Amino acid sequence: DARHFLQTTDEKFDAITADPLDPWVKGAAMLYTSEFFELAKRHLNPGGAVTLFVQLYQCSEESVKSEIGTFMQAFPNGVVFATSVDGINYDLVLVGQVEPLPYDLDAWEAKLRSPRYALVARSLREVGFESAEQLVSTYTGRGPDLRGWLKDAEINHDRDLRLQYLAGMSLNVRQGRRTYENMLAYRRPPTGLFVRRGAQP
Repeated sequence: DARHFLQTTDEKFDAITADPLDPWVKGAAMLYTSEFFELAKRHLNPGGAVTLFVQLYQCSEESVKSEIGTFMQAFPNGVVFATSVDGINYDLVLVGQVEPLPYDLDAWEAKLRSPRYALVARSLREVGFESAEQLVSTYTGRGPDLRGWLKDAEINHDRDLRLQYLAGMSLNVRQGRRTYENMLAYRRPPTGLFVRRGAQP
């Protein structure tokens, strides 16, 4: 699995993506621990990023906070993006870097127009994103902004895998919309995060 591979290789990567099974599934919580995120961070090239899928559906706010709070311990300036299905916020993607870099939207647009990235552009179009600006419009917040919301988050460690139990106890709850709205209450303008040449929107 991904964790075993990172423990047994000296390779470094531009991107490491974690899309684990639901956190209540036995063993899946091991890919949401502080130790795993620190391990992934050590295997990043300069400028590289770790991304993590976090679901809102069938999860309590307490379990979502645990996942995000644990990630933000390793990546204090991590960025949160959201997806939606039929207008309902469905899940999140977290992005963490060792030394956070601005997101250059001009460079992204150039890549999406390049034949080399045609498959990426097509994949994004299939889920409704025609441009880099549309993609970053899903911005939900950054680690520093969310500290107040995360102040009571239970950090998930290898030694306890507390998340597995938090998630298991919320298997059939429907709190996704409320959890997302509570996160948005802490969102602040992403000053300096998304840049165009000569401008910082």
